[in-house]
Amino acid sequence: MRFKIQLPLLLLLLSFLLPAVTLAQTFTVKVIRVVDGDTIKVNFQGQPESVRLIGIDTPECRANGKAIRDSERSGQDLAAIVSQGKEASVFTRSRVKKGDTVRLETDVQQRDKYRRLLAYVWLPDGTMLNEAIVRAGYAQPATYPPNVKYQTSFK
Repeated sequence: MRFKIQLPLLLLLLSFLLPAVTLAQTFTVKVIRVVDGDTIKVNFQGQPESVRLIGIDTPECRANGKAIRDSERSGQDLAAIVSQGKEASVFTRSRVKKGDTVRLETDVQQRDKYRRLLAYVWLPDGTMLNEAIVRAGYAQPATYPPNVKYQTSFK
């Protein structure tokens, strides 16, 4: 009987704690540089930090392993993929520059397997950079749960 009372109480307490763990956070940061079409480097809490834009995937701008896999998967020429990746990088550089102040918004999962910070990037004019890159045709939507907050914005 005692166990039956404690379990519901424990579940109730956990239900109050879970939202606090999964809430998004926002940070205002200065851009150090654009790495490629879907990654920027920022000054985050006094340290250089790589930020991977959530919800999108641009082609690689170098003939690396991912570009080769993308070429094999899509049947598209590797040189064409790299060229598209360079175009995506140019577009991203046209929207955000060294010294710009941007707002980062995290989702449920804050880091990827490479330890990059995962974020939606908001420009000073209120535009979400992630969405702008997709709308301009330089990225494909790429939803990786649990980071799904704005997935409908990328369709």
